[in-house]
Amino acid sequence: MQSENLPRRVRFGWLKAEENDEHQETAGENDNLVSILSESEIEHEWIPHSHPILSAQDGADYFGIEAGQTAPTLILKSDRDYLAITICGDHGRIDLDDLKKRLDRSSLRLAKPSEVEEATGFAIGSVPLIGHRLPTVLDRQLNRYSHVYGGTGNPNVTLKIRPADLERVNNVIAYIR
Repeated sequence: MQSENLPRRVRFGWLKAEENDEHQETAGENDNLVSILSESEIEHEWIPHSHPILSAQDGADYFGIEAGQTAPTLILKSDRDYLAITICGDHGRIDLDDLKKRLDRSSLRLAKPSEVEEATGFAIGSVPLIGHRLPTVLDRQLNRYSHVYGGTGNPNVTLKIRPADLERVNNVIAYIR
């Protein structure tokens, strides 16, 4: 899809949710995300779209960006907790064995869809970049870009945000790459 065909984008910068009715409507039902962005005064952009973005390449094609600018948040299950890992869309496979050792876990795997929902309250594929309250592993390669695009909890809305802000508002416990 060419950029001139993109849906209307909604920019809110540092507005509080109550200052603009569209803000909450565009964010979907994720009050926690809206609150974090507002209270942290994080410049951001809600980008509504008519259908869910199902892969990094779909997002790159739809928004006219590089695949690495897409930032999916995956949920991992360890022997003692759930973790979020936000990666560059062009990352490829995650070395779970290496990550398991670095995080001092005896087991580590991708969470099942039911576990993702249990841990975050969101369906697989819709986990927000921030506001999930899980310890987070962050891909340093996201810093190649001024902005990255990822989930909001609403499959038809994408959040555009600076990578430094992801680090600032998430509970980052480790980095990859």
